[in-house]
Amino acid sequence: MVTEVFKINEILDALEGIDVVAVIAEGFKALSQGKVDIPPIGEMLFPKVNGELHIKYGAIESDDDFVVKLATGFFENPKLGLNPFSGCMLVFSQKTGHLSSVLLEEGELTNHRTAAAGAVAAKYLAPKEIDMIGIVGTGVQARLQALYLQRVTDCRNLMIWGRDKNKTLSAADDIRSMGYDVKPEKNLTTLCESSQIIVTTTPSTDPLIELEMVRPGTHITAMGSDTSEKCEIAPDVLKLADIVAADSIEQAVERGEISQALRANKCDRDKLIELGSIILNPSMGRANDNQITIADLSGVAIQDIMIAKAVTKKLRKK
Repeated sequence: MVTEVFKINEILDALEGIDVVAVIAEGFKALSQGKVDIPPIGEMLFPKVNGELHIKYGAIESDDDFVVKLATGFFENPKLGLNPFSGCMLVFSQKTGHLSSVLLEEGELTNHRTAAAGAVAAKYLAPKEIDMIGIVGTGVQARLQALYLQRVTDCRNLMIWGRDKNKTLSAADDIRSMGYDVKPEKNLTTLCESSQIIVTTTPSTDPLIELEMVRPGTHITAMGSDTSEKCEIAPDVLKLADIVAADSIEQAVERGEISQALRANKCDRDKLIELGSIILNPSMGRANDNQITIADLSGVAIQDIMIAKAVTKKLRKK
């Protein structure tokens, strides 16, 4: 049997015709229904160069394929003129173990499935009335989260905050080209107090958002903290929140904002709910526009499985 190898330009072309938000939502539903086998994440850290490797893999029950994803983030690469992200996805047959497809996606599918998950979280947890979106961070995800939020909200007012002024201005320009009215904001407290949706996209290991910054009615999607060391939101915020949702509860207790809050005794595990459960039963989500909701998205293999399946299905038809 022949193994098909697809390069980045083919993958991006195929991605344009796929409703990634719907695809990822279906994956979260399958996960919460217990239909997905996902082993623990493989991880290697390279602190001397601020780099990391994540290996995520899994299979949907009775599906044709299973997927292994390798993704790297080497965050000093831009100083060398290189992309900070790279990686590939390997699609195998569940029936024979044959490697059917290699997606040389260079981190792009990982970035898009992450942004789509943020849109899913906002769709099911954000308040109905949204006057301002707040983006915390200035990297690739800051831009993609803004892009994908356009699929689930009509709000086109956006504030962006970053530590580096030039990077903040550059990200603001890129997001402005998407049709947003963008204000670079120097004060993170002002951004939080002004926004109904806040998306955190940084690799910070110290909380950026403190309890006193968050007002009633806010939805926060935290997607930067994908290891046990990272933390963008103070644990007190999770304690205050009316709803704390995770892409995967099993994974969240080991990494991300929820793991930090659990270790600080600021979060009750019994209070946690999976995003897939809310999609299956929206009554479990936001009850009114005064609630504070948090989605802790550390990135789970079902997202990689779903986007890889959708892309390979389209590519194989060519």
